[in-house]
Amino acid sequence: MLRAMTVPVAHVLVVEDEAAIAETVLYALRSEGYAASHCLLGGEALLRLQAGGIDVVVLDVGLPDLSGFEVCRRLRAQAGPAAQLPVIFLTARNDEVDRVLGLELGADDYMTKPFSPRELVARVRARLRRAAPVVAAPSADAGWQEHGAFAIDREGRRIRFRGHALDLTRYEYALLEALLQRPGAILSRAQLMDRGWDSSADSADRTVDTHVKTLRAKLRAAGASDDPIRTHRGLGYALEV
Repeated sequence: MLRAMTVPVAHVLVVEDEAAIAETVLYALRSEGYAASHCLLGGEALLRLQAGGIDVVVLDVGLPDLSGFEVCRRLRAQAGPAAQLPVIFLTARNDEVDRVLGLELGADDYMTKPFSPRELVARVRARLRRAAPVVAAPSADAGWQEHGAFAIDREGRRIRFRGHALDLTRYEYALLEALLQRPGAILSRAQLMDRGWDSSADSADRTVDTHVKTLRAKLRAAGASDDPIRTHRGLGYALEV
């Protein structure tokens, strides 16, 4: 039975001692699909944040036990992921000094009561978007598979030996790729031609031997002291990686 993939839901902690405001904010957040929890006190909020699982904090400044400023200061002083959580202050005061203090303590946004619950949800959404981890660009080695001294990028049809890019012809690449698929295994000339040549029209007697010879020369030029392509008389070739 197939199960639908669940998408993680962002969790917002609302720290507010006025019940009517808290209920309005919680309803607005949940209506937009967010998970939302509520704390009445600053000390309770700090304990909840230490437990983890919170993505954004909506924090009232005027709490009964600790001010929202003090909660933010202690949160930012903690070690671990909680110290980096986005914080949005709610306050009944609109003084510039309070806004500046809140931002200097590490708050990410500031809303003055009365406020629009829809605007608060929009600001929560914006903070979550900015806090989302940046996906790193693929590294230069993305797609490469290591096989001892060799590395192959099959999608890019490239092969390196001891870090040196090999300048290979179409058939040299096909032959070496076939050998790299089964390092150490002996592959006959017919097997190598089946894997690397499109049709018999592209082949002739001893053509595999000719390409092995040119491959060996290129590997020596790339620093191979011992020949990694071993000849097994009457059987074929094997690659030692």
